[in-house]
Amino acid sequence: MPINSFVCPICGNTDIYSIGYLNGKPYCRRCISFRGEEVEHKPSYPKKAPIHLEYELSPEQKELSDKLVENYKKGIDSLVFAVCGSGKTEICLSLISFCVGQGYKVGFAVPRKSVCYELKCRLQKIFVRNKVIAVFGGCHSVIEGDIVCLTTHQLFRYNNYFDLLIMDEIDAFPFKGNDILKKFFENAVRGHFVLLTATPSKELINEFKKPGKDMMRLSVRFHHHPLPVPKIITGDDIYLHYKLIKEMKRFIKEKKQVFIFVPTIDESKKIAFILKPFFRLGTYVNSQRNDSNQIIDDLRKGKYLYLVTTAVLERGVTIRNLQVIVFHADSEIYDAASLIQIAGRVGRKKEAPEGEVIFFAKRSNRQMQDAIDEINANNKALQDMLQRDKNR
Repeated sequence: MPINSFVCPICGNTDIYSIGYLNGKPYCRRCISFRGEEVEHKPSYPKKAPIHLEYELSPEQKELSDKLVENYKKGIDSLVFAVCGSGKTEICLSLISFCVGQGYKVGFAVPRKSVCYELKCRLQKIFVRNKVIAVFGGCHSVIEGDIVCLTTHQLFRYNNYFDLLIMDEIDAFPFKGNDILKKFFENAVRGHFVLLTATPSKELINEFKKPGKDMMRLSVRFHHHPLPVPKIITGDDIYLHYKLIKEMKRFIKEKKQVFIFVPTIDESKKIAFILKPFFRLGTYVNSQRNDSNQIIDDLRKGKYLYLVTTAVLERGVTIRNLQVIVFHADSEIYDAASLIQIAGRVGRKKEAPEGEVIFFAKRSNRQMQDAIDEINANNKALQDMLQRDKNR
């Protein structure tokens, strides 16, 4: 076979510079690391999948939840454009229950394994009668269940498999901009899919204006409190370090837990080192630490009052009464979407719907301001909705 006519059956690669030969046969270098046990789609028996929630959905959540089921029955793929903390997972529960009840294969994909593990635990508490599994790097001894929570890297195991595939955080690293992972997603869908995001691109919004697709928007959180609007503190590093210690003293005096986001692994260690003499109950997490899940569990138990973190905790983690600082928010690693996601860690719980977000930077930039403008726009939508309800 001529090398320029080879198309990788796994990732669709046709780049001749990423194709090699072994024993006279072409192979793809781009996805060679994605090898392992794969699953064949086989018919399943319908199973009851009752939903166990300790709270009711908001009227806005219920409306979107019903629409997702309706769209699926009509063969329509859906995009849910919803603000951080609006309850995107809850919106999908009725659809998951319906599909399991039909004997369909259901997958729920996320980009990062820390989020995958939390999602699995959460869904298992909701669907107590069903088998919910997690599949991610280092955890793939069991790869079939009623509901499969998995990272996007593991989608290669499920070619033409899922009758329903839900994908959260489609704008997050490492899925964003990764053609291989995108191809794995497309290959894994046998039936229809649902995409979830708080920060869709213009291209994605335009894609879902086409026939056979539907975009639904939710601009308010389920508890009807406004999103926290970040404030900005600027100055040189000496001043920012001084202000960081001052703000931390205030938060800790009030017994409020804090995430301090930094742009790099080295800086996570540096800031943790700077804070340690002033505040004992803290540590750092980044992609190189293997005990991040344990650290998060310890934080929830009150062992830590603060964590210095890279983008690994940008999404998928909900902590009651959390405050957030973004140190060097003007770093090129942060775009408006990531800053919105980080700000969205605050005020997610009904019993603690408020909190503070502070951007520390040498100077304000366009990305920081765009994030603030988007948050203000969503809060305006909330005010308008509450006013309409009041006038009825």
